Amino acid sequence: MVALQRALPHHATPLTGLLARVGNTPLVQLSRVTEGRLAPGVKLFAKLESFNPGGSVKDRAALSMILQAEASGRLRPGMTLLDSSSGNTGIAYGWIAAQRGYKLKLCLPANANVERKATLRAYGVEIIETDPLEGSDGAIAVARRLAAQDPEGLLYLDQYSNDANWQAHFRGTGPEIWRDTGGQVTHWVACLGTSGTFTGTARFLKAQNPDVVAVSVQPDSPFHGLEGLKHMETALVPAIYDPGLADLNLGAPTEESLALVRRLAREEGLFVGPSAGAAAWAALELASTLTEGVVVTLFPDGGERYLSEAHILGG
Repeated sequence: MVALQRALPHHATPLTGLLARVGNTPLVQLSRVTEGRLAPGVKLFAKLESFNPGGSVKDRAALSMILQAEASGRLRPGMTLLDSSSGNTGIAYGWIAAQRGYKLKLCLPANANVERKATLRAYGVEIIETDPLEGSDGAIAVARRLAAQDPEGLLYLDQYSNDANWQAHFRGTGPEIWRDTGGQVTHWVACLGTSGTFTGTARFLKAQNPDVVAVSVQPDSPFHGLEGLKHMETALVPAIYDPGLADLNLGAPTEESLALVRRLAREEGLFVGPSAGAAAWAALELASTLTEGVVVTLFPDGGERYLSEAHILGG
């Protein structure tokens, strides 16, 4: 672990103001949705990433990638940031770019919901809408073309291939979970999008205790309704994804995951997004098979960004 820590780039200037508020999100125990499903010796916790300034876990990776680009000299004054995003990373880039004085160009599937587009425009982001039928992979392809056309004016952050993505979680999310569970975490469960959250956190936790079980979660079908998640077998696989890191892989069904979104709001008071429903489904499935253990999952964002999507909220 020491060798890996030394290999990670460090940011010399301490963060202040809103930037210093990224991370250290709450870890809460789920109690009502678990009733009747868990053995007495099993506890299930969720890390609430909607408490980040930009409202999602992507604040961590976006900040890490931008700071690393500055420190390396790749990001120079006057350059415009560029990336593709289904929404949350774009919003994270948006407020951080505003704080750091950069312009941002974002490739976004045209069917992204109105809440996300409105938020991006509020931050002054230039949105380039891409073919909705091609999803996030289509947005990636457009971003790559734009980057190739203007390498001097655009800095393509490429969240899917950028090691500063997973390093944010090795430095932040993982240590926070270890601290807040008193080192008692036995299982780590997280969904796969870019895979940065799962990868960085799993690497840290396993460095502390090799017996920690890492469980990755993705949609159970290429045709799914879990925004932000990737079905790795049929999608462009992120370069930072390490398929050998997971001890167990679970496929989350869309309808059951969305049902848990509604249950979490009505039974736990936690209004979360669809990917959190998938994480909760997988964590419950796993925890229900254990006789003892401390299972930790992560809820990437809040449900406010999905209010226009009636199928999520239900009746």
